[in-house]
Amino acid sequence: MTVPRAWRNPEKIRHCRPRPVTDAPAQIPDSKVGQLDFLLHRSGTLDLIDAELAGRPGPDGLPVRTVLIGLLLSLHYNQSASLADACRILLDQLQPPARSWLAIPDIDRDDQWARHAFSRRVYRSFDRLTTALDPLRIDRRRRLPLAEAAAHTAAWEDNDTERLRRRALLQDISDRLVLVTVRLAQRRGLFKGWRGDIGADTTAVPAWHHEPSDQRDLASVEVTAGWHFSGGSNKGVFGHSATLLVAASRRHSVGHPNAGRRISKHPQLALGAVLDTPGKRVGPNAIHSLTTLVPLGLPVGLLAADRAYTDQKTEHFQLHARRMGYQLALDYKRDQRGVQGTHLGAILVDGTLACSCMPDVLANATTGLDDKAVRDLDETLEQRLAKREPYFLKLKQGPAPDGTIRLQCPAAGPSPSVTCARFNRLHRPQASAPVVVDLTNARATAAHRSAKPSIQISPAERLRPPNEDKLPRICRKPTITVRPGDLGMIDKFRQDRPYLSPTWHDAYKPIRSHNEGLNGRAKGHHIDIADPRKRLAHGRVAQTVLLALMILMINLQILHDWTRTSSPEPIKADDGQGYDGLVPMPPTANGLPPPPG
Repeated sequence: MTVPRAWRNPEKIRHCRPRPVTDAPAQIPDSKVGQLDFLLHRSGTLDLIDAELAGRPGPDGLPVRTVLIGLLLSLHYNQSASLADACRILLDQLQPPARSWLAIPDIDRDDQWARHAFSRRVYRSFDRLTTALDPLRIDRRRRLPLAEAAAHTAAWEDNDTERLRRRALLQDISDRLVLVTVRLAQRRGLFKGWRGDIGADTTAVPAWHHEPSDQRDLASVEVTAGWHFSGGSNKGVFGHSATLLVAASRRHSVGHPNAGRRISKHPQLALGAVLDTPGKRVGPNAIHSLTTLVPLGLPVGLLAADRAYTDQKTEHFQLHARRMGYQLALDYKRDQRGVQGTHLGAILVDGTLACSCMPDVLANATTGLDDKAVRDLDETLEQRLAKREPYFLKLKQGPAPDGTIRLQCPAAGPSPSVTCARFNRLHRPQASAPVVVDLTNARATAAHRSAKPSIQISPAERLRPPNEDKLPRICRKPTITVRPGDLGMIDKFRQDRPYLSPTWHDAYKPIRSHNEGLNGRAKGHHIDIADPRKRLAHGRVAQTVLLALMILMINLQILHDWTRTSSPEPIKADDGQGYDGLVPMPPTANGLPPPPG
């Protein structure tokens, strides 16, 4: 076999050898810097920060805008919200036009002392921001005694006017960073057809630092952190809890041509994010995020949440959600299933008001069942749940914008679902001419009054009917008005779809899966909020800002992937007034700064 001539040429052999990757850092295009700068300006956070920092003593230092853009670039290219990574990007990877936009001084990048001085300016600038927003600044370089740390933790819980203002300002900055991408999707028309279905969930955000030690009488460096326990887990995660809302979608109901498919197709963005101590303000944090969506004019639909939200007090979660117009889809713990209370003579059975004469075997079909039996329904349980439906009060009117509904006795109306001797005695029906029923027509047979379930009343009531004033309110006046909070403490269990029914499964299951999908994307894809090494800055203020920046970049990546896979035409940048920040900004002439947001 003859060796090819090229193989015997030493020069060609050297050219074919793999070359080592250069140590020089990659250059970030100005278009990406301009895009993130545009989004940061459009969010409005810089105005809030500048107003808060104005008049504070000390040198201005490096602009906070520069540090935030460095963190966004680090998240995009390095998947890290570390200030050290942001320093390297700002020093080594930006081109001259972007450096001039961000007011980065020209230094000798080979001089280690100059690099160290620049990094100190970056750290001081970020520290200046966190100090201004912190309700009570403490030394985060050491672990404090438990008693001293408890006093500082109380600054996040008390009603001091200045501390309340700082906490509200911090959350406002976080909300604006998250919502800038939601506004972008709304402007692009990506929420067209979305019905406003939202899933609320709380996920763990682990801390880098050690937990408190009772033996050593030392608190954690993260004084507001705690133990987050996920549902069904006995092992806690030390850190903070993040309340996340996701734009979700229910499925088409059974009988629809597209049964089992999503009603609307849209990017499943994070609509809100609140960082808090685990177990604190679970319901109010979700309500806060829902409130920030009101000015956007987005539709209001279903709100699905897990059992952590069902356990909230009515005035903390369910009451406000209903007043905003949301319909609830909830789950229950083992001891919460079955008959949960009464209201105006009607019983609350797994979140739905029903006739007080519902058979006990149906009303208590889910009483005491564990989660496994509820998730995997057997045939007997399915049949009992299906037999409940005729006894539920019927929706006569609503829901109104404030969540008010009107319900009707199942034996009332032109199409009753049950027959009731008590109802016929109190509200005598008009005599009607006999109707011939075609027994071969299943629909006509099922609609006949004699084919409907009969309410069983006691023989004593049949022989000696009691006075009308001694009967339940729902029997005397078969239509009742239910407003948010009317059921008192048990109103937290009420929901708008019968529990474990096909309509409940079409709403709750897909929305909850969208919550888990967002959590999985935020913890296992491009950016990982569950890795504390990616956000090493100390303190709740720093963690809140870094989490908001992470959610912003996660949403931006979701929009990028969505437009590439679901848009009929690729979206291009517009160098005119139509630019909105979805794609990198087009190059600017003569090194001019990007247009303000």
